[in-house]
Amino acid sequence: MEIQKILIMTGGGDAPGLNAVIRAAVKRAITGYDWQIIGSIEAFNGVLDDPMRIVPLDLDTVRGLLMRGGTILGTSNAGGPFEFPLRRPDGTFEIVDRSDELIRRLHRIGVDAVISIGGDGSQRISQALYEKGLPIVGVPKTIDNDLDSTEMTFGFQTAVATATDAIDKLHTTAESHDRVMILEVMGRDAGWIALCSGIAGGADTILIPEIPFEVDNVAMHIKRRRKQGSHFAIVVVAEGAFPQGGTALTMKERKPGQPNPILGGVGGWLAEELEARGFSQTRVCVLGHLQRGGIPSAMDRLLATRYGVAAVDLIAEGKFGSMVALKSDDIVAIPIKDAISRYRTVNLDHNMLKTARGLGICFGD
Repeated sequence: MEIQKILIMTGGGDAPGLNAVIRAAVKRAITGYDWQIIGSIEAFNGVLDDPMRIVPLDLDTVRGLLMRGGTILGTSNAGGPFEFPLRRPDGTFEIVDRSDELIRRLHRIGVDAVISIGGDGSQRISQALYEKGLPIVGVPKTIDNDLDSTEMTFGFQTAVATATDAIDKLHTTAESHDRVMILEVMGRDAGWIALCSGIAGGADTILIPEIPFEVDNVAMHIKRRRKQGSHFAIVVVAEGAFPQGGTALTMKERKPGQPNPILGGVGGWLAEELEARGFSQTRVCVLGHLQRGGIPSAMDRLLATRYGVAAVDLIAEGKFGSMVALKSDDIVAIPIKDAISRYRTVNLDHNMLKTARGLGICFGD
C-alpha cells in the first residue's frame, strides 16, 4: 500500500523518552520517506473527540524534544476505543465500543498507518485494532520494564536512576537517626525497578511482587544487622509486593475505562507492622510519579530514538501488527500478539536476583 500520512499517539502512563520517540519518528518519516505525520492528543481520545484534536508534526515541532520528559501529545490511561467511558446525563458512566468509529474517522482524515507508543494495555488495544484491519505498529513503553519479548523498554533506566538517587539520599538520614527507611517504588506485577535500584542503591531488603514476603523475616534481618553494628536499614518495596497469603494493597478501585485499580500503601502498611515489632523509628517515602518525570537518561534517549526510527521503517516495509523490540542489542520486529502474551516478570533464577542474594539482601521469603 502507498503511504502518505501516518498518525502517532502515546498511551498509558507517561515515561521519560516518549518525546524522543516522537522526534525520531517524525524525522524519519519526513526526511526518509517524505510522509506527512500527525499526532492524536491524549492517545486515541484526540481522534474520538468532537471536534477531533489532531496536531500536525513537522521538523520544527520536534526540535529540542530529545531531552524533554513527558509527551507533547499528552497521554491517557483511562479508557480506550474498545472501552470508552461516556457520561450519562445523571452523572454515571456507560462503557461503549467506539473502535469501528475510530477506524472510520482515521480513514476520513486520510491516515494510512498508525504508530502506537505504549505499554501492555496500549499494545492490547493495538492488536485488537490490527485484527479489525487497521495498519498499526507498536513501540514498547513502560517504566516497569514488564513487556515480554523485548529486553528493555525505554523509561525504565531513568526510573531506576531516580529511585537509586532517592535511596542514596535516604541513606544519610537513616544513618543519622538510626532509622528504618522504607522506599515504595512503582511495579505492579514486576519488581524490576525495586530490584535494580535496590542493588544499585545498597538497600538491605528488597520486596517485589514475584516473591511474597513474611514481615517477621524482614524484622529478623534488620535485627541481625543491628547486632552486626548497622543500626539503620533501607527497605525498597514495589507497590505490587504483598505478604505471604495476602494480596497487593489498593489505594483506589478501578474506574470506568481504567484497566486496573491504583495500587499503593504497602510501604505504610509495612512500617506499621515493623513498628509493632519494636522498630519505632520507621519512616516511609513513596516515590510515586517522580519516577515518571524528568529528563530521560542518555540510555533511554538512545533506545527511544532507535525505536522511533525502526517503527517508521516497519510501516515502510508493510509489517503491520508488529512491535519494535530490543534483542541482543539489535532492534527487531515481533508480532504484537506475542509481546502481550505474558508479563516480563523477575524470574526466580534471574542473575540479578542471585546477585542480590549473594550480597545478603533480604527478600522476606
